[in-house]
Amino acid sequence: MIQRIYTLFVVVVLLTACKEEVEKEKAVAVKTTKQYAETYRPQYHFSPKSGWMNDPNGLVYHDGIYHLFYQYFPDATVWGPMHWGHAVSQDLVNWKHKPIALFPDEKGFIFSGSAVVDVNNTSGFGKDGKVPLVAVFTYFRLDIEKAGGINTQTQGIAYSLDNGDTWIKYEGNPVLDNTTMKDFRDPKVFWHEDTESWIMVLVAGDHAKLYRSKNLKDWNHISDFGKEQGAHGGVWECPDLFKLKVEGSDEEKWVLIISIGSGGPNGGSGTQYFIGNFDGDNFISDQTMHRWLDWGADNYAGVTYNNTPNGDRIFVGWMSNWQYALKTPTSTWRSAMTLPRKLSLKKRDGFYDLKNYPISRFDFSKGLSGQKKIIDSTQPFNLTENALGQAVISFKAPKKSFKLSVGNVLGEATTLLFDMNSNLLMLDRTKSGKTNFNYEFGNKLHYMPVKDLPEEFEVKLFLDRSSIEIFLNKGQYVMTDQIFPTAAYTNLTIENESMNSIELDDFKLQGISSIWEGDD
Repeated sequence: MIQRIYTLFVVVVLLTACKEEVEKEKAVAVKTTKQYAETYRPQYHFSPKSGWMNDPNGLVYHDGIYHLFYQYFPDATVWGPMHWGHAVSQDLVNWKHKPIALFPDEKGFIFSGSAVVDVNNTSGFGKDGKVPLVAVFTYFRLDIEKAGGINTQTQGIAYSLDNGDTWIKYEGNPVLDNTTMKDFRDPKVFWHEDTESWIMVLVAGDHAKLYRSKNLKDWNHISDFGKEQGAHGGVWECPDLFKLKVEGSDEEKWVLIISIGSGGPNGGSGTQYFIGNFDGDNFISDQTMHRWLDWGADNYAGVTYNNTPNGDRIFVGWMSNWQYALKTPTSTWRSAMTLPRKLSLKKRDGFYDLKNYPISRFDFSKGLSGQKKIIDSTQPFNLTENALGQAVISFKAPKKSFKLSVGNVLGEATTLLFDMNSNLLMLDRTKSGKTNFNYEFGNKLHYMPVKDLPEEFEVKLFLDRSSIEIFLNKGQYVMTDQIFPTAAYTNLTIENESMNSIELDDFKLQGISSIWEGDD
């Protein structure tokens, strides 16, 4: 959900300012490209057919289907009155677009939220043995904000008896009213076995608030968290609270994810996390330092799936940043989602790391024969591969300094510098392609501290037509950035920055087919 709510005046100005540009871009796209083949269109990341998209919403699995709902404005490629768009998948790789699930109404726009499977029919919405899906979302009243009111956001619910194909809004909405807070949104709901109740965590400006319900309709406030903890460079948004087992043990910890619209680790939007415990009433964490789920500039508002078939905690984020989200140089659509990632907890020296790593279905390099690459200190390794702009690259690297660049025949390149003397990974997209649409996008390096990497670690890069996702040591360190090359990347160069030769083991490169082939 947008970090500050646009007034009606701002929305009208945005739509008016962009109208001619959008129509011109649409005309060009119709004449020169097929849908899903437009310039910069991601080929294996989810994006809407057309229009504006931001936060993933209502991530839930039921009866063999993964549902992806999302913040959506179908009438332009800029933010506007929010709907819930909808897509479904059986494998989290290939997606099918569905009709819009939730439309704005007299109670407001439909902002971010979550969805649950009400197996025990606690809500009473189930009929004739049909298990209801229940969506919990934020209503936003633009008219109240325009009149100077602050109580613009309340929580509503809707239900579906046909596995998400159609939705009925609850006639008793809102189920959680608000009279005193400006920011009061993004409810994430889950079933808590120990208390046999539904728990809702939402955000209220600078902290999270927790509520309990027995029926998804009547909610009672139980606790708050975060006023004195975590990063507060911007308004808190899109919370998620869940339990994970610590790798290699029977220990379990609770994880709270919070996004902030500004103040992220490399400027603008970012996603932080807290490790602690939840006793059914209070989430408590003694964490004092800021922890970032992703160090890149373009992973925001991410949440996890409810009700996954094997209990995996699967995360999807919005691949953009509010510093420039409205200006990225796409045509008929705007924005994409990150790859679905499995979350896990690793304990290290008394601390817990939240790792995130692409689900196994995206390990396209499996079965390939890995090669050994020896990079001399004076001679770089060069590779030309037409599929590079839509591929996964992986190898095992020693903890030595080296530089990796992917580029095109025009001289545009995205460069990674592994500086092990400073224990940093630096990503340079200043010459990656089109960057002049926004100063913040293309005028600085992005940094990620990597001091705790082992002596040998896996490097895995996912390149799509307008993004790069970097995973080190199976998701211990992660960076996600958008890029907009004006021609496809075809060149890979690796240069040794240390005194001695570097050996890269199990080197693999695999092109990835479009998930949209045959979809018109």
